[in-house]
Amino acid sequence: MKPEFELFDRRGFFGALTKTAAILGLAGGAAAKAKGEGTPNPFAYDVSRFQKTDPKLITYAEAARWPIPHKEARRLAIGPDDQLYVCAGNYINRLSATGQHGLEIALSGPACCVAVAADGAIFAGLRDHVEVFDAKGARLARWESPEPKTWFTGLAAGEKDVFAADAGKLVVLRYDRTGKITGRIGRKDADRNVPGFIVPSPFLDVLIHRDGLLRVNNPGRHQVEAYTFDGDLEASWGKPSAAIDGFCGCCNPIAITALSDGRVVTCEKGLPRVKIYTAAGEFESVVAGVESFPENAHACTDLNDCIHGGIDAAVGSDGRIYVLDIVTSDVRVMKRKG
Repeated sequence: MKPEFELFDRRGFFGALTKTAAILGLAGGAAAKAKGEGTPNPFAYDVSRFQKTDPKLITYAEAARWPIPHKEARRLAIGPDDQLYVCAGNYINRLSATGQHGLEIALSGPACCVAVAADGAIFAGLRDHVEVFDAKGARLARWESPEPKTWFTGLAAGEKDVFAADAGKLVVLRYDRTGKITGRIGRKDADRNVPGFIVPSPFLDVLIHRDGLLRVNNPGRHQVEAYTFDGDLEASWGKPSAAIDGFCGCCNPIAITALSDGRVVTCEKGLPRVKIYTAAGEFESVVAGVESFPENAHACTDLNDCIHGGIDAAVGSDGRIYVLDIVTSDVRVMKRKG
């Protein structure tokens, strides 16, 4: 059965894919394959040279690693007091900054994303609705599904608003804290100069940046975009490329977070990488390269058809970056060198 995401915005997706394929040389590989498995392909694209990161670019080192309580990991978030909230299976687990298990919340279905507000309220995104819990795990509310084909994959919780990235409907929904939808962000709108999201696989993320704007990944366009809460597009950056400063494959980055000074941390699948960009989108350094995620790198046999691999990240108050490997279901604690 083909993923539902193959049905979304196919014209836009394949336009971006063609552009990426030209860069990656995948068209030549496909032609050679048609000639026969044993025929050497002089045009074949060799990604092996991108699987080793220049050590000079790596500014973080792994300080610890620990497994999470359940398999089928999806997303990671940081709450008050640097507690980690992990979505895996039908559960959300709260872990300390050292990996000690704490609160466990059982959900009615698979957890797709999670966000925690400053007051401790926990927002759990299931595929088609949001559930709200207090800091002790007591259920407070269930918000109804906004519309058919909704697929929530990212959440961000502010003081008055909750933003839900709906990869199924290609939009970021703005809720108030009671669960009322107050806006829709990112839908294609020529009059507002909004290009629209291209989401070939279930990876759409959203965060509230320190500058007061939202950051949303647009994976099919290989960009990170900045929006006001009212949906005005203020800026965008990113380019398709397998080189370290770009985003490769059909659809990257798949997840984003931010450091306290505003720099943006991006996560990729296919060639799993965690990187840091300035707030303006200039590549700065690497947190962890492909060689740090060997199982994850082999989860995708085709850079342009990859829905099984992937990583997520969250930043602690001390600047450490917590990286969730959704293939191995473990968390790596990355500390800045020096």
